Amino acid sequence: MNIVNRHTGSIIFSAEAESMGKLVVMAVLSGANLSRAALFGADLSGADLSKADLSRANLSRANLSGADLFGADLSRANLSRADLSGAYLPGADLSGADLSGADLSGAYLFGADLSEADLSGANLSRANLSRANLSRANLSGADLSRANLSRADLSGADLSGADLSGADLSGANLSGAVLFGAVGYCK
Repeated sequence: MNIVNRHTGSIIFSAEAESMGKLVVMAVLSGANLSRAALFGADLSGADLSKADLSRANLSRANLSGADLFGADLSRANLSRADLSGAYLPGADLSGADLSGADLSGAYLFGADLSEADLSGANLSRANLSRANLSRANLSGADLSRANLSRADLSGADLSGADLSGADLSGANLSGAVLFGAVGYCK
């Protein structure tokens, strides 16, 4: 099996594996750079991808539920409509990533960098985003119900039409944030 560069088609990593998920884990364990990897729809549920370099990778519609992505580099990655429910992402770099329509319900994103990420229409219900950097992120129409956003940086973020019902915003920085049509937000 091969993991290829999503732009050039060149082989990034190759090995015998039962599934794409196992191949990706093998690549991470071997220290392979998976930047720009084509992993559309891959089943990586429960995989240990901590500290992996998946920057600019195409993980659209991938199943990363329950995956360990501690400290992973997912900057500018395409994670649109991906399943990251219950994923472990503390300190992960998701800056500029496309997470539109993604399921991050119950995900642990403590201290993660989501600056300038597109989270429009994403499900972040019950997610722990404490101390996360969401500056200039697009959270329009996102479900943030019961999310922990304590001490998060939401400066300049677009939260228009977002559901903030029951969300913990204590100590959060909302300077310059757009809250037009947001549900459940009280000053």
